[in-house]
Amino acid sequence: MEKLKCASFFAGVGGIDLGFEQTGGFKTIYANEFDPYPAETFKKNFPNVDVIVQNINDIKEDNVPDHDVLLAGFPCQAFSVAGYRQGFDDKKGRGELFFQLARIIAKKKPSIVFLENVKNLVGHDNGNTFQVIIESLKAEGYHVKYQVLNAMEYGNICQNRERIYIVGFRDKAQYQRFVFPMPIPLTSTLSDIIDFEEKKDDKYYYIDGKYKGDIYQKLVAAIDDPSAVYQWRRKYVRKNKSGVVPTLTANQGEGGHNVCIIKTKHGIRKMTPEECFYTQGFPKSWKLPDNMADSRLYKQAGNSVCVSVIERIAEEILRAVNG
Repeated sequence: MEKLKCASFFAGVGGIDLGFEQTGGFKTIYANEFDPYPAETFKKNFPNVDVIVQNINDIKEDNVPDHDVLLAGFPCQAFSVAGYRQGFDDKKGRGELFFQLARIIAKKKPSIVFLENVKNLVGHDNGNTFQVIIESLKAEGYHVKYQVLNAMEYGNICQNRERIYIVGFRDKAQYQRFVFPMPIPLTSTLSDIIDFEEKKDDKYYYIDGKYKGDIYQKLVAAIDDPSAVYQWRRKYVRKNKSGVVPTLTANQGEGGHNVCIIKTKHGIRKMTPEECFYTQGFPKSWKLPDNMADSRLYKQAGNSVCVSVIERIAEEILRAVNG
């Protein structure tokens, strides 16, 4: 059967695209990403896809090729619990970018729309923000289903990451056949994504005098469990007691708020960028640019999606399409 063609917006490094392509039923033919750094990572892993590095405000609908499925993890900082939750009123204009997406959907009319965002989108502004988004899709002829899924419950990934997934079908029969995946047992462990044995580059380790203040002393005093993941929360250390990695964020690994830390026989260190990508369900074969700063790679991982959850949803979409 011919693969369904996907157009990807706010594509990041291509996590949504990877999840869809891993089903064997989808193929990304177009991608748009404003930030050149994740776009570079995308190109490294999807060399046959022409990534348009451009602001979506400047994308002309006629320049977007016809496609079956529109994919978008549209900017979520405006709705995030970790941000200021300004939504459509976001001062940087990130909340309004959904309407640029709606403009392209209205013109191209793909058969299926797949959107991903933070859980907080549902309750933002007493549900009004979410209602506008759903009504916008319905006005364009889509039948919509949505659900909040946690990576550790639906993706067999050791990360506590709740996200809302929105799926819209123009075909009502496909919509009726589509169901979100059921929860599955968490059988993966931290050692599947974090290398506790091998020595990593010295730059990832905390040593006395490396940072200002008494960060090192606080870490040594608090981190006593080599099988857990900790976070430096600006002024104190927090242990994740669920046996998983806390939700990765865009500022992950930059030395401040939310950095994930582990204890190994080689010392106390940050998770590496590669480990953060594995925590999002990316395969060990995933390629990262060699010439890019770790801070950019951490941001890309934190901004990305849980690939295995995406793949399971994409499989259900494929079943609905194939009847």
